[in-house]
Formats: sequence, structure tokens, C-alpha cells
Amino acid sequence: MNSLKFVLLLCLVLFLSVCNNTYATEEIEFEKETPKKDTQFSLMNLLAEKGLHDIENESWNMYGQINYISYWHGSFNAPYTNLNGSNSSLNPNQDYGYTGSGDLYFGLKTFWDGGEIYAAPESIAESPFSNLKGIGGLINDFELQKNGGKLPIVYRSRAYLKQTINLGGDKVHLDSAPMQLGSTVDSRRLTFRVGGFSILDFFDKNSYSGDLRRQFMNMGFMTHAAYDFASDARGYSFGGVVEYFHDDWAIRFGRITPPTNPNALPIDYRIFKYYGDQVEIEHHHKLFGRDGATRLLGYRNHLNTGRFDEAIAAFQNDPSKNATTCTGYNYGSENATAPDLCWVRRPQNKIGIGINLEQQVTDDVGLFFRGMYSDGKTEVFAYTSADRSMSFGALANGMRWGRDKDQLGVGYAQSWISGQHAKYLGMGGVDGFIGDGKINYSPERAVNVFYSVNLLSSLWVTGDYQLLVNPAFNSDRGPVDIYSVKMHVEF
Repeated sequence: MNSLKFVLLLCLVLFLSVCNNTYATEEIEFEKETPKKDTQFSLMNLLAEKGLHDIENESWNMYGQINYISYWHGSFNAPYTNLNGSNSSLNPNQDYGYTGSGDLYFGLKTFWDGGEIYAAPESIAESPFSNLKGIGGLINDFELQKNGGKLPIVYRSRAYLKQTINLGGDKVHLDSAPMQLGSTVDSRRLTFRVGGFSILDFFDKNSYSGDLRRQFMNMGFMTHAAYDFASDARGYSFGGVVEYFHDDWAIRFGRITPPTNPNALPIDYRIFKYYGDQVEIEHHHKLFGRDGATRLLGYRNHLNTGRFDEAIAAFQNDPSKNATTCTGYNYGSENATAPDLCWVRRPQNKIGIGINLEQQVTDDVGLFFRGMYSDGKTEVFAYTSADRSMSFGALANGMRWGRDKDQLGVGYAQSWISGQHAKYLGMGGVDGFIGDGKINYSPERAVNVFYSVNLLSSLWVTGDYQLLVNPAFNSDRGPVDIYSVKMHVEF
């Protein structure tokens, strides 16, 4: 913990020093300055400049991105690894990994009023640390998927229909963007979406911690680590979302499909038998004249899933029901002295509730906080092996030192698991992609610091450092220093 406290203190001092020094030297000039227009390159902007595209009221649009992340960790303390045949420890020797992704985003207005169609093919290649095993809620690279490979795989990430019904109020302009047509809508409106998408496209948004292709890299900052949202191994689902906007308020509900088996790619389309429900209330406010938002999110999954206490009881009553003998879906552990969730899966519920805050402090600095509590009774089904989670931090752009499109971020994230979850892991069980064979339980913690440099109109290069403490909730292992470089291009 001494190293964690030192890094936290150093990051805080660095962040405040940079901001305070620039405030002191440029305060008068800044008060007179008007924000510069974003001249970021895109096909849509280029066509609009030539008078060939109405970017304010679009009938179609197309955007794209390319993202590449390379990362490395050094050796770390680990008195045991994959004890007794367990198979889900993080490699304690130095290791390298990468992800590379590319996306195209298409939007098209329908022939009827208020209708829009969106589609997005995606390609990804990856080589994660330890085959993505050994980290609980704070995985170092947000783009990692649970079935990726070293060769690029092309697939449909999103394809859905959106319908807007305007109900009055003020006129609100929606800027042209990926998966959003430039248009004008009412501040009071209903929207419906049906098809395939990521539920994070619409839920748990945050201006300062959410778009990780430009911001923090650790998955603990993409959404609540304890938000076990139903999705396939790539993070996508089928289903529907309805939203009602009323000026500064919004309420949304979504029902989506889960995978057939935990953390697997095939989807179970029986959406009225097994499903993930979520509801969110959102309010935008002004605090001392600065924009902010509060979001309250609750989710309830109804899935064919296993409870930790039942897996423990089944093993204690009959040791032959262990991790090596189950013929159902399992994680391939060779630990014959450990319980396994595959013996006790049955239809049951998992619930959680979380809060998401963001607040602009100055024109160039914003703060964020997330916290979620899930019940912790059942296994991870689609996201990370965390039952409770928290993250907070600050994000600044480089406007005060003449680098408007640069970004500096400092964040802290922490995840916990329930008592029964820890007991199950302590007996050698595997949940999702964690399980060292035993555990000396402690919350998993991470500090994430980055600086992103805008080199060209739509090209960013980022240097990123993460300190991961207690990987897989095990204080016998780590801490782990992770260094990353990211290249991001938008067009």
C-alpha cells in the first residue's frame, strides 16, 4: 500500500501543480479567450465545407476510427501461481500485449418522419496478458474481449433502428457524430431503439470517464466494474431501449439478451426467459454556472447462473463434484480440490445499483465519480468479476498551455467482492477469469495516469501508466506496474 499511496499523492500534486500554475500565469488572458472551433478532420466536415453535405440536418453520415494499444508489465511478487491446478492467475513474469481495432459507423434517415437506421462493422485483434486471466474488475485495456485472437476478426457490432417522437419544449440540436445524425429535436421527446448494440452506448455515459479511446485505458473507468450488463463476449447484445427526455431530465429502460453461457460469444435470444434489465434516471444541472450531471442506474439480470454458496455446499457434501469432473460449461480448471459453479447453475436473479456523477470545474477541467453495489451472490456472467466498485478522478484538456486537443487524466479505481465470492476463490474456485488457487483477500485497486498528445487534426498518441494492486483481489500477489502506448485516429 505504500507504493499506491505514493503514486496517488504524486499524481494529485502533478495534476494540481499543472492546473494551478497555468491558472496563475494566464488567468486574465483566459477570461478574454473564446474556445477555438474544433477543426477535426472527417469526411462529413470535408463534404460540408465543399457544400456537398448538410451536416446540421443530415440524411446520412459515415465516420470511422482506428485504435492501437501496446502494453507491458514487469515481473511482480507472486508466492504462488495457478495453485493446485487452478488456471486463472496473472503471469508474474514480464509480459507484453496489444489490441488493435477499427470501426466504421453508418447512419441513414428513413423515409418516414423520426426514423433512423444505424450500423457499425468492427474489426479487432488482441493479445492480452495471460490470456485475459488474473485481473478482476480493473482490467488494463478497455478494448479486450473474451474471445479475441491475434488475427483481426470482422463482425457486426451494431445494427439497429431508432425512432424519435417529438413532444414539444425547446429545440435541441444534435451534432453529427458516430451513430448520431445531425438534426434538431424537441427537448421533450421519446426515443426507441431496437436491434443490436452495446448497452453502454446509451447507459452510464460520462463526459470525463467513458470514451476510453480518448481517455483512461483501464476498464474500471469505462463503466461501473460491478455492472454485470448482459452481453456476449464482445460486449454486444440484442434488445430494445426506450428513453424519455424532459428538458434537463431523462429516464431510460432497456432489456437485452445475455450469452448462452457465462462470458461466452453465443447469445440466448429467449429474451422473455433470460434477460438483463436496466433503468436509469439522469439529470443535468448547473453548479456555479458550470455543467454537471447525476445518473442513478439499477440493473436486474435473470439468468441461468451459479451461486457461490451453493457451489461450496455442493462440493462439501460431495467432493466428487469438483472443478475437474463437471461436464457442463466450465473454465477448464484442473484443481480437483476446488468447487465449481457449473454444478449449481439454475435460473435466478442478480441485482445492482450505482451512481454516476460528473462536474465541470473550469472550462478545461472536469471531475467524475462512479460507485455501484451489486448483490455478489452469483458468478460474473458477462463483464468483470467485481461485486462492488468505485472510481473517481479528473480530466483536463491542454487549453491552458496552448494544446487544446491534448488531455491529461488522473484516476483511481477500486473493486470489492462479497464474502461468499472470496470464500469460493479461497477454496480454489474459478469465476470468470480469476482464481489463483487460494486467496488472501483484499480489494483490487488501480491508479491510471495518462497524457494524450494531438499530433495531427485527428491523430492522438497517448502515454499511459497504471499501478494495479492486489490483482484478482489477492494481496499475496503484486503490485503490478503497467505501461501503455496508444495511437488513436478518427475520420
